[in-house]
Amino acid sequence: MELLDGKSLSGELIDSVKLEAEKLKPTLAVILVGEHPASMAYVKNKKKACERASIGYREVNLPTDIAQDELIAEVEKLNQDDEVTGFIVQLPLPDSIYVPEVIRSIDPKKDVDGFQAYNLGKMFLSSEFEDLPPATPSGIVKLLDHYDIPIQGKEVVVVGHSNHVGKPISVMMLNRNATVTTCHIHTQDLVSHTKRADILIVAVGKAGLITGDMVKEGVVVVDVGINRNDDGKLCGDVDFDSVSGKASYISPVPGGVGPMTVAALILNTIHAAKRQV
Repeated sequence: MELLDGKSLSGELIDSVKLEAEKLKPTLAVILVGEHPASMAYVKNKKKACERASIGYREVNLPTDIAQDELIAEVEKLNQDDEVTGFIVQLPLPDSIYVPEVIRSIDPKKDVDGFQAYNLGKMFLSSEFEDLPPATPSGIVKLLDHYDIPIQGKEVVVVGHSNHVGKPISVMMLNRNATVTTCHIHTQDLVSHTKRADILIVAVGKAGLITGDMVKEGVVVVDVGINRNDDGKLCGDVDFDSVSGKASYISPVPGGVGPMTVAALILNTIHAAKRQV
């Protein structure tokens, strides 16, 4: 069994764009609504990555009770700001905000999270049109590529069908000629699907959902989940101890997909800046 070391690869990818960033002088802006602890931690990591990559960073802090039209007005300010080459609205947002409407208001060419419908739609054409793909799925693909894990012709099972991870990673796997099964909360007999997987990608947010008896020998496991167990320790959606004994590769939590999401965001920021030159 070999670990898919996202932390190490993330650092290499971020360092690889530093010279380009120094020439382009891009700026990433982050809109942060409220003080959600996990969101604040994610934003801190993004700020550190920008500093490491020589990318400008701006943070827009807004109150939890902000009205939707006021939030969209802040998005529009960044759309019009020529100094900002890419920005994200950190999720989750308060329940009073209708998230699709906010995402729709983001200028597609500055949408470095890859959530805007235009950028998602381009992905359906082919891998060549994955210009600004969602950061987590993009990070997963880069992680698999780095370890020379073949995708073409493989049985890929994705557990989770969110708009930000499950659906786009399914499309990106199809673009690379995998045979893809996408499972979710309404899937009947989940084990019958996970046991077929050559590559299993799990993005549900339920600690220990996948156990060793649910996978076959030699499976490649990508654990996207970030949860806390009863002891308050970070853990994924996969029971690492039981699954790692059968896996050929497995991503740890933390240190697997999380850092790759940040690296992919940095790469998207550079790409967005190049398109605006």
